[in-house]
Amino acid sequence: MKRNVYSRRRFFEVSSVAMGAAAFSRPLILTGGEAASTAANSKLNLALVGCGGQGRGVMRNLLSCGANLVALCDPDPEMIAKARSDAGSPGGETAKAYEDYRRLLDESKNIDAVLVATPDHWHSHICKAFMKAGKHIYCEKPLTHSVAEAREIRELSRTCNVVTQMGNQGSASESLRRCTEVIKAGALGQIREIYEWGIGVTASEGKAEGEDPVPAGFNWDLWVGPSAMRPYKKEVYHPFRWRGWFDFGNGGMADFCCHSLNLPMRALDLGYPNRIVINMQDGKQTPGKAAVEYHFPERGNLPPVVIHWQGDGTPPVEVIQPMVDIYKENVPSGVMILGEKGCIYTSHWNNGGLIRLQGEPRLKDISHHEATENIPKTLPRNDHFKEFVDACRGEGKTFSDFDTGGKLTEIGLAGVVGLRAGKTLDWDGEKMEATNAPETSRFVHTEYRKQWLI
Repeated sequence: MKRNVYSRRRFFEVSSVAMGAAAFSRPLILTGGEAASTAANSKLNLALVGCGGQGRGVMRNLLSCGANLVALCDPDPEMIAKARSDAGSPGGETAKAYEDYRRLLDESKNIDAVLVATPDHWHSHICKAFMKAGKHIYCEKPLTHSVAEAREIRELSRTCNVVTQMGNQGSASESLRRCTEVIKAGALGQIREIYEWGIGVTASEGKAEGEDPVPAGFNWDLWVGPSAMRPYKKEVYHPFRWRGWFDFGNGGMADFCCHSLNLPMRALDLGYPNRIVINMQDGKQTPGKAAVEYHFPERGNLPPVVIHWQGDGTPPVEVIQPMVDIYKENVPSGVMILGEKGCIYTSHWNNGGLIRLQGEPRLKDISHHEATENIPKTLPRNDHFKEFVDACRGEGKTFSDFDTGGKLTEIGLAGVVGLRAGKTLDWDGEKMEATNAPETSRFVHTEYRKQWLI
């Protein structure tokens, strides 16, 4: 799987050059559960399920916001040991360890919230179990592994009295919120074209060849869980490389859809695409074409929009010329939103917002743009992690709740359905089906191995 993503270090360099950068690690749909069980002045007892690098990073942020670590759960004891070390004292020393999330669920009476940071194929199953048990849930993006799972989690979140938050931290950035306000105010005029570049789309079907001994203490069968079983192969699936396999992570577009589609969906009131054009054949991208095109119909007085997910390609020269004017041959990847009156660029993570209106010489930091400075700030500013902890204590709501995050996930994973089918889809989002390709149902509704499920 190609992921032409510039490094984290490069991201910070680009952000600081562009606009004195808003913080990367901090997420308009004002929904989200309100807490019923945790007092405002009490510690939020937190369990981490999935102790890989991403989970440990989010854990540290939640602990810094006042959460209290009480449990760690992972089928790999090495990951639990790393989480203990990263948590530090006292949580890392006292948190109880679990291999199986079901045992954690059985003993979850003292747990208020659960951070789910497993590979994607486990997300929906673990979220459902703990939501039904009344636990607040923070889950990494994409929210689920399939379109149908995302719909199920969205609907469940509307009936469970729990706080939910998806881990697309850019939702809280000053950049995303200001870009949203500026676009909704009409500063760019009508918007019909959006380009996303620098993130590949492909992953591998099937399984790797060969087999290696399973490391001592690692429950490989449980790690594979609901997905199709295959032999363990060292450094092929775990840790992290699982994202390059459709059974576990769905590739780069699934990885980044909840970042890159976040601002367009919110600012342009996007519903479901009605057509998803696939310009891929046998894993190869059609030269000069975006790998995937999401076609959205008009919405009231808003015109149709096409999102070009470039994959291994780059946008037309005229699209990224405003970035070339600044960065020359070192143009960073990201998202460009083109309007009839100007354009906006952001990073994949919704940071680093730059704007240029007609007649202006170059892109400028959207938070210090004289021509739009009088557009009111209508959205609150907050920290993504603190927002979750506060909401669990009954103080406010989350922005990136499971209804919002689930919709983003549905849109992104509909493109994955087309990629796996290898054909363009006439997509009925409400029914979660391709009307021209009923055979794609198997990618929408996943079949599970059930022995590890509740």
